[in-house]
Parts: sequence; C-alpha cells; structure tokens
Amino acid sequence: MSDFAQRMTDILNNGALNLAMAIGYKNRIFDTLEDLNKPVTLVEIVSGSGLNERYLKEWLSIMVMGKIIELFQSTEGEATYYLPPDHASFLTRKSGNNNLGVYTQEIPLLTSCAMAAVNKGFKTGEGIPFSQYPDFQQFMGQLANAKHKQVLIADFLPSVENGKLVERLKNGIRVCDLGCGNGVALNLMAQAFPKSMFTGIDNHEAAIRAGRAEALAMGLSNVIYKEADAATIHGNKAFFRQFDYVSAFDAIHDQTRPLEALKGIRYMLAPGGLFSMIDIKDFSNPAENLDHPLGAFLYTVSLMHCMPVGLNDNGAGLGMMWGQEKAEAMLKEAGFEDIEIIEMEHDGFNLHYLCRVP
Repeated sequence: MSDFAQRMTDILNNGALNLAMAIGYKNRIFDTLEDLNKPVTLVEIVSGSGLNERYLKEWLSIMVMGKIIELFQSTEGEATYYLPPDHASFLTRKSGNNNLGVYTQEIPLLTSCAMAAVNKGFKTGEGIPFSQYPDFQQFMGQLANAKHKQVLIADFLPSVENGKLVERLKNGIRVCDLGCGNGVALNLMAQAFPKSMFTGIDNHEAAIRAGRAEALAMGLSNVIYKEADAATIHGNKAFFRQFDYVSAFDAIHDQTRPLEALKGIRYMLAPGGLFSMIDIKDFSNPAENLDHPLGAFLYTVSLMHCMPVGLNDNGAGLGMMWGQEKAEAMLKEAGFEDIEIIEMEHDGFNLHYLCRVP
C-alpha cells in the first residue's frame, strides 16, 4: 500500500471513529465507563448507562477497533471492556479543560445542519443565515458557557492589566459584552462585580431573551440586554463613549461586517477604556498553520459555519482562521492604536487582543 493509500485508509477510519465517538459522548458512555473504572461486561455497561444492549455492542466494537477502549476476556470467557484512565482524562465531562471528547460532536452537528447549504454555496457563493444552525449554536453555547464558568472570573479577568481591571470592576465601571449570546459571561461578571454596570449586545433575539431571563433568575439589577447589530453602532450617539471595558469572546470573526463592528466598539469606548477581543490563535497565511495541531479540524468548522455565516447578506466571510495578522490590521483600521497580543495559559487555542484607548 502506498503512503497516500494508507493515509486515505486512516482518514476513512478516523472520520468514522469521530462520528461514533460523538454518539458515545452525547450518550455519556465514556462517563459511565470511567465511573465503572474496571473491565466490565456488556451487561454491566447496559446497567450503568441505561442504554440499549444491541446498540452498545456495535458501538463498543468501533471503540475497540479504534483503540479507544481495550477488549479483554473474563475467566468465564466473556468479553469485557475497559476505558483506560489516561484515555478517560481526555474524553469525559470530568476532564475539564482537557476534555477533547466534547469536540467530536462538532463535525456531525455541522453536517446535519449545513451540508446541503454549503454544497449549494460552492455554486452560488451565497452565505448561510445564523438561523440554519440551531443545534450547533446550542452546542457551542453550552461549550462556551462551561469555559466561562470555569475560567472567566478566576483566571481571565484577573489576567487583564495584571489585575488592574478587576480593581476597576470592584469599584464600578461600565462594561459591554458584544456578541453576548445567552449572557453567561455577562451575568457571571455582573454577579461578581455588583458595583459595575453591564450591557449585553447581540443581534439574536432568542439569545437576548434567554440572557434577560437568567439575569432575572439570578436577581441581578446591574445588567441590561440590547438587541442590536454590532455593525450599526458606529455613529449612533446613544453608544458614544458609553463603556469603560468591552469584551468580545469568539464573536468578531462571525460578523458579516467585522470592520464596522470593530469601529463600533472603538466608538463605544470612553477615554482610558479597554477592549478584549478573544479570537482563534492562528496565522492569516494557511502555509504558516501547517503545524497547527487542529488545523484541518478548525478550517473545516470554518467552512461549515463561520465563513458562510459571515458571508450572509453579502458579508465579509472572514472565517474562523482569519489569523492574527489580519486581525491586528483590522483593529488598527478600526482606530485602535495600542494593541497587545497576549497568549493565555488557560486557553491555548485563542489569543487575547487587548486594545487600550488613550
């Protein structure tokens, strides 16, 4: 077999394995095996998971073929299955930031949401509306929410300006989260810093409603939500110099008019204000991303979601992998002069673009 024939064989096997692992993750089979913590029979897995025996048997065979789960034989000659702890530490919900199993769901979800529309886009050049992706958006929201709950207050905010931002938040400043989604980050900040005022801006009505409802349930009186397109903020006097700190978590590369959105952020910031743009860590030239450990995966997610969403309504279509060179140039074009690009210990796949306003 030639080298490329072997590579194609590996691709077909790994693509199938990703799909099966996504099913296993969603149904918490890895979590069940981790809890059982020993070689167990099919009957024991059925009992621990509550899932169908025949489906589990077929799924376990895939995991054995893929060397994810080890197959043994009991003294009675019955097959037993074992998830090694060093595998579980990257596959289960207990893994925290090391959890890579959760990402197996992305490609299957994007395939079900957008495959036909992306194929059409190759012929028409048209984008795909945000509303095409309800299941994927829900998944990504859950993913981002889990990360925010783990690191936002404890790690990220204390890292900004060596803790100076936290002191300002404690004393009381005006904060905006642009592309706030369902408001998890915003509500966490509002809860942690009751003397500051927080505003969430997003153009997705359902997300804004969810954020408001959660803020109400949390008893927060220092947070408001506004449904607005970030690209329309610049020049709107109601927003001029209204905020001391603005955050945008993985939100800019999906904008249909990202430059206008960044100009709007610059317009919103008061003198001495700060803008934190958190976006993917990569380069603008694909040739410089050849060694990226998830390069093919991230470009595929971009092809299936970020780029076509950004192309909608004749948008820019930046894509997830727009790269730090293009990001920095666009920030400068939007009016930011003092830009610091920071690597984050708690997030190896994103960069923090910290922009300071004189």
